[in-house]
Amino acid sequence: MSHFDSLDVQGFRRLRDCAIALKPLNVVIGANGSGKTSLLDVFSLLADSASGRLAESLSDMGGINANLTNLIAAPDVLSFMLESATSGDERLIYGLKLRPMGVGYEIPWESLQQNKAPTPGQSHPPNSLHIDQKNGRVRYLDPSPGRGKLVKPTWNFDEKETALSQVPKMYREAEDFRRRLASSTLYHVLDVGLRAPVRLPQPMRDARLPGRDGEDLVSRLYMLRETAPDRFDAIEATLRAGFPAFERLSFPLVATGMGSLEWKEKTSKRPFAAHQLSEGTLRFLWLTTLLHSPELPAVTMIDEPEVSLHPELLSILADLFREASRRTQLVVATHSDRLVRFLKPAEVLTVDIGEQGEASFQWADELDLETWLEDYSLDEVWRMGRMGARP
Repeated sequence: MSHFDSLDVQGFRRLRDCAIALKPLNVVIGANGSGKTSLLDVFSLLADSASGRLAESLSDMGGINANLTNLIAAPDVLSFMLESATSGDERLIYGLKLRPMGVGYEIPWESLQQNKAPTPGQSHPPNSLHIDQKNGRVRYLDPSPGRGKLVKPTWNFDEKETALSQVPKMYREAEDFRRRLASSTLYHVLDVGLRAPVRLPQPMRDARLPGRDGEDLVSRLYMLRETAPDRFDAIEATLRAGFPAFERLSFPLVATGMGSLEWKEKTSKRPFAAHQLSEGTLRFLWLTTLLHSPELPAVTMIDEPEVSLHPELLSILADLFREASRRTQLVVATHSDRLVRFLKPAEVLTVDIGEQGEASFQWADELDLETWLEDYSLDEVWRMGRMGARP
């Protein structure tokens, strides 16, 4: 599975000038207000921009001026650079700049460049621009046989949306990058209130994921049972590991086209309905279903997955992260030292606040912790202040 290798951000909230190396599994830790949520929001903003929803996304975030950093000596422009490996040694590098213009914004620069592997005898690999946008002048690389030239768009181009979001679908390399970035999805803490979708009967439909609010949990589980029984068996096995009394899940129809969820335990005469399950049980079931789903997006972001979970479930959750990171690039933000206990230093990305208020990111396995880890667990080293990212 190809993934995004690095992300450079300038001018976004505390992320004044951050170069972040990315891995298949990225568990981000740090104090409140250090920049964890900002990292998730950057990915969400880029995903929306690749889907043609840049204006909507910025509006939802309060506008560009609300997200420009107010730190000293900071730029008055948002700048993003995202790099991804493709085939072999080739890489795609996407860059985007946004600048305030009145109460709105403009896109002064955007680029998608492919760095190709050198052929024998070449000292430097050739570069290929798939998208070149400077101050409103937009050009795309036409990959048609015999063309290979940068051409202007021949359609009604929207200057408030990115050129990437409007790339023709037949431009394969650029469209594949756009699709992967656009699929990136952020999951916040699941709503488990009394009238939350996850507790109610749900329409039965073709659902590839359980939904951000758990609105497709029943459909997703039912489809896995019918079409991917190995995956469904793995979900039930995970639930048995976390809840020893758990026996099975079932999905009775309650009306035409509406299904419900039932949780059967060995010690109960009757199954429990979804509205009878505890908050932690529902959230763990939703997370387990999400992380076992085969059709995960290119990037899956999860904010505070530990909420309401019993500490003993966190070791299982860490294993779910590792397994899922083979199929999606995971970016997880957490405050939980107990979750960190079950992780490896190479899976933990720390965030600290510098003297001038700026965020800085560093991988825990770059912090020379070997001596400390001989006597202490990773969460203890964190609480002791030896890896920064104050809990």
